[in-house]
Amino acid sequence: MATLEPRGEGAGVVAAGAALAGLAVAAGAFGAHALKDSLAADMLETYETAVRYHMYHALALLVVGRLLSRRATPLLHATLWLFVAGIILFSGSLYSLALTGEPSFGYVTPIGGLAFLAGWACLALAKLRPPRP
Repeated sequence: MATLEPRGEGAGVVAAGAALAGLAVAAGAFGAHALKDSLAADMLETYETAVRYHMYHALALLVVGRLLSRRATPLLHATLWLFVAGIILFSGSLYSLALTGEPSFGYVTPIGGLAFLAGWACLALAKLRPPRP
């Protein structure tokens, strides 16, 4: 009988995605409760953008983990690492910008955004390419 649970490497990616999603929930709760009254409205919006993209890509890692468990490919591995890099660079820089007000953190954000875009492109290509025998 086939199982729905990812195996091997895919299981680790699903676990990492779940952990990152939990971290996004915690960051969102922190922003909604602890930062609501201490950040300027624009910085709170920046923080919320970081949380939103963090969560989107943590959830995407769940899908990538499932796909890796079925058939690992170099493009899926690239997708995995580009999404992780995007969470760190995009969301991390926005968290840092919002919490410190230091504008130089904003210079890193577009690099993270490019990592997200490249990850989505790799995922699309991974699914468009015919499987090798």
